[in-house]
Amino acid sequence: MRFVGSLSQEINKKPFIIAELSGNHNQSLDKALRLVEEAAKAGVDAVKIQTYTPDTMTLNIKNNEFVIDNPDNIWNGHSLYDLYEKAYTPWEWHNPIFEKCHELGVIPFSSPFDETAVDFLESLNVPMYKIASFENIDLPLIKKVASTGKPIIISTGMASIAELDDAVRTAKEAGCKDIVLLKCTSTYPASPKDTNLLTIPHMRELFDCEVGLSDHTLGIGVAVASISFGAKVIEKHLTLSRSEGGVDAAFSLEPNELKQLVTEANRAFDAIGQIKYGPTEKEKNSLKRRRSIYIVKDIKAGEILTKEHIKCIRPGLGLSPKYFNVLVGKTVKRDLKKGTPMSWDIV
Repeated sequence: MRFVGSLSQEINKKPFIIAELSGNHNQSLDKALRLVEEAAKAGVDAVKIQTYTPDTMTLNIKNNEFVIDNPDNIWNGHSLYDLYEKAYTPWEWHNPIFEKCHELGVIPFSSPFDETAVDFLESLNVPMYKIASFENIDLPLIKKVASTGKPIIISTGMASIAELDDAVRTAKEAGCKDIVLLKCTSTYPASPKDTNLLTIPHMRELFDCEVGLSDHTLGIGVAVASISFGAKVIEKHLTLSRSEGGVDAAFSLEPNELKQLVTEANRAFDAIGQIKYGPTEKEKNSLKRRRSIYIVKDIKAGEILTKEHIKCIRPGLGLSPKYFNVLVGKTVKRDLKKGTPMSWDIV
């Protein structure tokens, strides 16, 4: 298992892919363990869950502002309490889920949503923490998490620069030396047009920390594209099957898609490379397949080269095509056969 000591060092080796289980276990521990198995098969680096209870999130009130009222939201009409009751991961499941992760060689960790969740996760010795977008303004929670001294990943959904500055400063002042900010759009699903990947390099420069993407768009295109903007961490939700339903299933990847994400993210990372012009080492053998100037009609010594005698063709063993007009009108020194590459010593 790639254990996280310094997360910032770890994520510079290759893209760090996180499978978020959220509530897609549909209140089945067996399904939660199967999700871990599928994540491991796909080649992710880490599996993340969420640590809360309905009562640590909200009040059991089912009217007014305690009910989601947004027709564009997949949870429209649900009370907050009922949604969290349906989505939460029972705390007694954490240990078997984490043990399954260890068994399969992936890093287990969680998003705590209150201080009691941090204490509980510390008892399980999690190697790092995630602060969810909706909690990135909860400075007491961030301070509590940071006091563990472990790496923190912070989703930036909805946060202004000032709010992110508060979060990062709070984490650093409380002892966290390893922070990763994830660009995030807190709509479910999110639109690619609202993703604004150009924020990723700006965020890295502004806050002097590593960056990534917590992606709620459909498919893998946005996540793969983020690699070229400097994203080192990618988080995507995982479901066994969107057709089975689940609180986050509609915008989650299925196992085969997650595997494809891992593959394509690594390809994108490898492709970034460095600023370079001219042939690569492996291209050098192809140089001889470029066009160059050849004799295409027999000519006798002392004759004048015309456009009928020379032509720019492949392979590339003759003079560069840029000398074509310079050669026209020159006198050849010896007899030349059709198929002779042009060189300066023959005119």
